[in-house]
Amino acid sequence: MSVRIAPSLLSADFARLADEIAMCEAGGADWIHVDVMDGRFVPNLTFGAKVIETVRRLTDLPLDVHLMVVEPENYFEDFVAAGASGLTIHTEVAPHLLRQLSRIKELGARAGAVINPGTPLSAVQEVAVELDLLLIMSVNPGFGGQQFIPGSVGKIRRARRLLAETGSRALLQVDGGISRETINACWRAGADTFVAGNAIFSAADPEAEIGVLRAQCMESA
Repeated sequence: MSVRIAPSLLSADFARLADEIAMCEAGGADWIHVDVMDGRFVPNLTFGAKVIETVRRLTDLPLDVHLMVVEPENYFEDFVAAGASGLTIHTEVAPHLLRQLSRIKELGARAGAVINPGTPLSAVQEVAVELDLLLIMSVNPGFGGQQFIPGSVGKIRRARRLLAETGSRALLQVDGGISRETINACWRAGADTFVAGNAIFSAADPEAEIGVLRAQCMESA
């Protein structure tokens, strides 16, 4: 199972954005993760289309855009036009999830669904086969640098089973508290794509840390 590491720009130094992205590329990052928060769905406010546009100019890596916003459908066109490679939306604010996923695909982007720690996997059961990506939040979203919720490992395992049972080919991503201490358990549970912010950008050698995280997934399952 191939492993994807997606450094989260939420933890990057924005005064040195070009350098930070170049470091991620040099370290072998697979994707760049961009968190969009509207101050309503989560208690924080972050990046919009202009930042995605800027990041797109700085790298050819896929831009993995996580929409922590209410009414995410209002942003699809602008964000894909700005350079998003994939858009991941929260089931908690997507009552028309299938329609919204279809629209993202129509725009030519990878379509993903996210579930919060308190949201059951049944929220994606009916659309699992349509997903390009399923994101399991292992912290409550809104802020970087939070502690990994241990119960997330069991949820990842159940999510992998759900994807297999429904015939879904979706990537299984985990976001929140991912570090060299937590990534192996998530990988062994069935995750293949990992968002890491604090663990990378706060490391003594951020570039090398990307490889360290990847190596944790190569240990025997």
